[in-house]
Amino acid sequence: MSHLVVTADDFGLSVEVNTAVEQAHRDGILTAASLMVGAPAAADAVARARRLPRLRVGLHVVLLEARPVLRRDAIPDLVDASGRFRADMVRLAIEIAAHPAVRAQMRAEVAAQFAAFRDAGLPLDHVNAHKHFHLHPSILAAVLDEARRASVRVLRLPVEPAAVLATTGQGASPLGARATAWWARRLARLARRRGFAVPDHVLGLAWSGAMTPSRLAALLRHLPDGVTEIYTHPATADAFPGAAPGYRYTDELAALTSADVITAAAGCGATRGGFSDVEVR
Repeated sequence: MSHLVVTADDFGLSVEVNTAVEQAHRDGILTAASLMVGAPAAADAVARARRLPRLRVGLHVVLLEARPVLRRDAIPDLVDASGRFRADMVRLAIEIAAHPAVRAQMRAEVAAQFAAFRDAGLPLDHVNAHKHFHLHPSILAAVLDEARRASVRVLRLPVEPAAVLATTGQGASPLGARATAWWARRLARLARRRGFAVPDHVLGLAWSGAMTPSRLAALLRHLPDGVTEIYTHPATADAFPGAAPGYRYTDELAALTSADVITAAAGCGATRGGFSDVEVR
């Protein structure tokens, strides 16, 4: 049996994102969203989620280029002079691995984000992380510990099948995406040994920010067996505070609501919903 989860990341980042999530869920194929609990429009996102009982909402753990949940004096090594999370991902990753004090701050912030999601009162469908920063082993360990306490057992690890992308004729998976998928596959085995469930396939890594209608329809027509997540980044504008440079947000919204995509989703043979709607191993 195949099951499809179509997710929007960065829920709560801005009203432009939140409006797109609601539109893509009501009028398109979107079934889930990943909430940034510390983001400027998080309260608006929670209010919308309460109006959309079939939208499955997970936690998008954020440790880069955004507002933290904790005060800056509680996590001084994670933030810059403005109080926002640092943007130097590689250096921060090294410091988290090398310095127990930085690692403790990271763990405290991850715990605070889980607590903020719990306080929002929404069922927690899944967990993932902004820019896949949970592929860092120390961050993954913190996320798994908090997920267990929160009784959520489904985690996104971007195991993207390059062969599926190649079959679509929409462009091959670049080397960087294939390397990330290789590392994610190793971590997926670790997560499963710890009792967590991971989707069989995750699509959206190679085409992040560029999930056009033709690409999304092609993926749906070549959907692999098992549990597949396709993650997207829709918004009603391409430029807004917090937008990633070069991301085609409006194209992704158009993809999620395209008549061709809706037809392809209806014909793909998979059940659709969130991770809580299916048994994931």
